Amino acid sequence: MITEAAHRARGAAAALATATRAVKDDALLAMADALERRTATILEANGQDVAAALESGLAESVVDRLTVNGPRVVGMADGLRHVATLPDPVGEVVRGATLRNGLELRQVRVPFGVVGIIYEARPNVTVDAAGLCLKSGNAVLLRGSSTARHSNAALVDVLREAIAAHDLPADAVQQIDPASRDDAKELMRARGLVDVLIPRGGAALIRSVVEDSTVPVIETGVGNCHVYVDAGADLDMALSILLNAKTQRPSVCNAAESLLVHADVADAFLPLALGWLASAGVTVHGDAATRRYSEEVRAATEEDYANEYLSLDIAVAVVGSLDEAVAHIRRYGTGHSEVIVTGSVSAAREFTARVDAAAVLVNASTRFVDGGEFGFGAEIGISTQKLHARGPMGLPELTSTKYVVTGDGHIRG
Repeated sequence: MITEAAHRARGAAAALATATRAVKDDALLAMADALERRTATILEANGQDVAAALESGLAESVVDRLTVNGPRVVGMADGLRHVATLPDPVGEVVRGATLRNGLELRQVRVPFGVVGIIYEARPNVTVDAAGLCLKSGNAVLLRGSSTARHSNAALVDVLREAIAAHDLPADAVQQIDPASRDDAKELMRARGLVDVLIPRGGAALIRSVVEDSTVPVIETGVGNCHVYVDAGADLDMALSILLNAKTQRPSVCNAAESLLVHADVADAFLPLALGWLASAGVTVHGDAATRRYSEEVRAATEEDYANEYLSLDIAVAVVGSLDEAVAHIRRYGTGHSEVIVTGSVSAAREFTARVDAAAVLVNASTRFVDGGEFGFGAEIGISTQKLHARGPMGLPELTSTKYVVTGDGHIRG
């Protein structure tokens, strides 16, 4: 089944590779309109998935990511509309030159071809992936979670109908059976038919895809994101950033999971911060220095400091210096997003130079590390690897390049 779907996808990819921007943008706008027009159908399907998730006792964070409502459908549609406004990366000249021998050399962006995406219970990924892949000239094979089977099926049906009505092949977007482990394995082994595979989900899913796939993988990583409050921080600013990063939407990968506080400001900052975190329902796991400020703080373990909670939990430690903060992040961080709150330009420069992550922020919440917030439209995911793409993956990250060399009868002597 995967082989057949992949062959259909390759045919669709060939058509997409030469589609004009106008044709692709019209299809994206039609997809957005169709989502809003078919909202009732989508919500009915999602209701089945949410009811089953609640009945099976899935974690609150999973249910939150799974849930689709009217505003979230509008958000998906608006994401597609924004992608339609973005420049088409296909054909962009990355660099070019006329060589000494007169040859004209151009490196241009081209689609990957067929992109496979394996992801967990996030129906919005279905729409984001379809839109970004179509705009970048790629066909996409979507293997979502069985937890979201009804939601994803409804979304894919809506998107395929809109695509087919605008002179593009419906097989540009296909869903793979979410209940079949054999299909998932076959997708990971479809080297030569699938050009690149992108896992999006928790650590176990990503590790499984990376270890079992023979198809090249772009690794999107988990987010153990830190907020470091430096000795020179504006403490009101630090509190605002911390609360936003932790509580604005705790179930996503760019939520803060760890707080580091310089010892020089711990007495002034931690009593206030711990009080506000408690009032927001956040459970704090802290070291001995942190526990001095509140009896409600639980003793932190090594696992706590390494954990991506995706819930209203946070690990806290007091550090004696910026060096200790950087060392802590190097030990426990996942290379996703790291924040320093400071009024010191030199501390900010040192932190951004020394911390190894896809995004390093100065005096801003981790929640800004997002393709939409960065102006990329929707995103496929946030890559924490160092080859090809790093950070939020927008349109350019869904392309490769090729060299176009133009001569006038040139031969090599």
